[in-house]
Amino acid sequence: MLPTLIEILDTSVANVALPHIQGGLSASQDEVTWVLTSYLVSNAVVIPMSGWLARLVGRKKYLLGSLVMFTLSSMLCGSATSLLEMIVFRVIQGVGGGGLQPLSQAILFETFPPEQRGMAVGIFGMGAVLGPVLGPLVGGYLTDNYSWRWIFYINVPLGILALILISLFVFDPSYLERRVQGEKTDYVGIALLTLGLGSLQIVLDKGERDDWFSSHFILTLTVVAAVCLIGLVVWELICEHPILDLRIFKDRSFATGNVVMFFTFFAFYGALVLLPLYVQTLMGYTAFLAGLVLGPGGALLVVTFPLVGKLPERIDARFLLGTGLIINAYSVYYMAGFNGQIDFHTAVMGRVIQGIGMPLVFVGITYLTMAYVPKERMNNASAIFSLLRNLGSSCGIAFVSTMLERRSQFHQSRLVDSLTQFNPQFSLPVEQMKSYLDLKMGAFAGHTKLAMQAIYLQVQQQATSLAFNDVFFLQALVFLALVGTVWIIRKPPRGKKPAMTPH
Repeated sequence: MLPTLIEILDTSVANVALPHIQGGLSASQDEVTWVLTSYLVSNAVVIPMSGWLARLVGRKKYLLGSLVMFTLSSMLCGSATSLLEMIVFRVIQGVGGGGLQPLSQAILFETFPPEQRGMAVGIFGMGAVLGPVLGPLVGGYLTDNYSWRWIFYINVPLGILALILISLFVFDPSYLERRVQGEKTDYVGIALLTLGLGSLQIVLDKGERDDWFSSHFILTLTVVAAVCLIGLVVWELICEHPILDLRIFKDRSFATGNVVMFFTFFAFYGALVLLPLYVQTLMGYTAFLAGLVLGPGGALLVVTFPLVGKLPERIDARFLLGTGLIINAYSVYYMAGFNGQIDFHTAVMGRVIQGIGMPLVFVGITYLTMAYVPKERMNNASAIFSLLRNLGSSCGIAFVSTMLERRSQFHQSRLVDSLTQFNPQFSLPVEQMKSYLDLKMGAFAGHTKLAMQAIYLQVQQQATSLAFNDVFFLQALVFLALVGTVWIIRKPPRGKKPAMTPH
């Protein structure tokens, strides 16, 4: 769990520290976003290659090597003196972090028999789901109280601890598939994978800032991503020794589970981004206070994950998954009813409800997706599973950012239609505010203009609040739509039954 936690933590911990990094490295606002993008791109490219790399050098060696690279590059990121240095070190950090999630998950599923996998997934899920929750909180605290450099230095002791534990307790099993001597390397697959996923990740991360396809840069990368990824699918299906074995999608449970996982994290990360943004934008919360809104929900995850982990031994995991999706849908629907006057407790409750549902979803979908995957194919399966989880997160963030902007413009245009002198609901408040300003500051001709500006600011705030409600509601619909897909997945093995062979 530990390598997964620190790797996912680093995908979000730098977000809140970005303005401080910008000042510390003398970068523009557009340039400093590459601190995030460079990590995400290299990470996205390496994740699907991790199964092949584990075959190439041995899984334990690759896991240890990835941890060493991640830990050293974290230290270098903290000591960077220029933007170029930071971007280079973040690329290296992303390369090192790419193998941590899928390998950790593969080791868990191979180590534990079916009757104990639920508990293993529960413990592992604390790292996978707590990472994005703790990221803004840890990043905000370290940046406000120490320095932005500590968001990277904090990885060093955790990385060393993980290295020690893996060295002592993790071993490569005898059945682990290894690269056969003389086996040809899939260079075409590597090239298509790198170009396709790298371009796609840049599009998702920077598309909204550059107004999507109105930017030639984004449009070009979109075409490159589409051509390369379509080519990758075709090539990997006909290649004798593919870098990414897509034939595993013949398993109905694995294929459906990955689709559900993609859209689950699409909606989960979307809501996770929206809530702190809501309280900061409309309620004036600081970054740290916004992180505290997520805190109780995160604490609940720590308690509920191990408890939920025991349930697949006695309950069909499809019921767990369906129940978790419904609870998540309700939590986001609850957030869709927020307004600018909500208190701290109301904001926290949305995350607390989600903290009950998310363990059910994560344990259920992970258990179901991997239930019929043979152990010797677990590295490849975990790489695909982690890739789609990360892509779902990136797509969800891009979606909510774009929809928030679009819906704000829509509501603002509708509200502005009513701001005319013939509408007493507008002209009366203007006169009242003008009279107030005259009383406080003395009669002045410009007070009418100031009063209208103040009301227009309120209109913008109201339009933004309505846009948040709309996007929260859309995320709730995504969760609800997934409930019907649960029963496509085959009934998983449970209790003391042995693992079933795929058919």
